[in-house]
Amino acid sequence: MAKARPIPGLNDDTSYAAAAARVVAIRASELAENSAGVLDTQDIERVHDMRVATRRLRAALEVFEPCFPRKCFKAALGEVKAMADALGERRDRDVTLVALDGFCAELGRADVRGVQSLIAQVRDEQAEANEALAAYVSEERLAGLAERLAELVRAAESLAGGAEPEPEAPETEAPAEATVAVSVNGGGAE
Repeated sequence: MAKARPIPGLNDDTSYAAAAARVVAIRASELAENSAGVLDTQDIERVHDMRVATRRLRAALEVFEPCFPRKCFKAALGEVKAMADALGERRDRDVTLVALDGFCAELGRADVRGVQSLIAQVRDEQAEANEALAAYVSEERLAGLAERLAELVRAAESLAGGAEPEPEAPETEAPAEATVAVSVNGGGAE
């Protein structure tokens, strides 16, 4: 599993907003780093590492929510959650296949055929989950997410420097799914 990188420059004197900027910047870079090769179904640990990176980033975003502009925060968090869900769907199939392969290796020849049929079905599901995941890890979407996260970091840095964050236009409440769909269909990264 990918080990979390330490956050340099954090100490007792670090303001909450400065900590938010540093932590989110590091966790966002970890997410980007772990996206390389994530669609390779032969190396399932890449999906696991990226999924862990999404959980760390999500936790950081939620802990430091007061430091971020509401609209940008909600969009970024929604994208990270959706990406984590897609990674989870793929990871579930990966883990199931490992277990089935191990189980199959212990069976007698007569029983292997039935398990191999189940393995083929799960491989099809894995391919479908991988196709769905591909939409979330495209260069364009990852770049869009990186920009949203960078915007959150800049807002926290601004807050840490004593400047007031820029006011946002009033937001109309929409279901979380609609917010994510608008971001995704609008060319955003998830």
